[in-house]
Amino acid sequence: MGILLAYKYGEKDLSYTITEKGTVTIPADFRKKYKLRKGSRVKFIETDEGILLVPIIPLEDLFGIDKNAKETVYQMIRELQEERRREASEERQACFRYRSTSSLFY
Repeated sequence: MGILLAYKYGEKDLSYTITEKGTVTIPADFRKKYKLRKGSRVKFIETDEGILLVPIIPLEDLFGIDKNAKETVYQMIRELQEERRREASEERQACFRYRSTSSLFY
């Protein structure tokens, strides 16, 4: 005996039966839209409205996704490097001040 899933998508009434083994066919439109293919992984999230099926994007599919943010990333790296240089300089100065004052007591 299967479980009936029903959901309205736009004007389409999507209703599918879960098989004895617990499988259900994802409509071709969704598979194309979300680039789901054999072996794709999905996550089931329970919400107040029901079960949410979320595609898990493989890491290799994310390669190059940040190409539009490239300059922003470079700017952030430059800012971090400058901040680290400033902190290192402050630490060296504090260390030098400590050495200078501690030598007075010997």
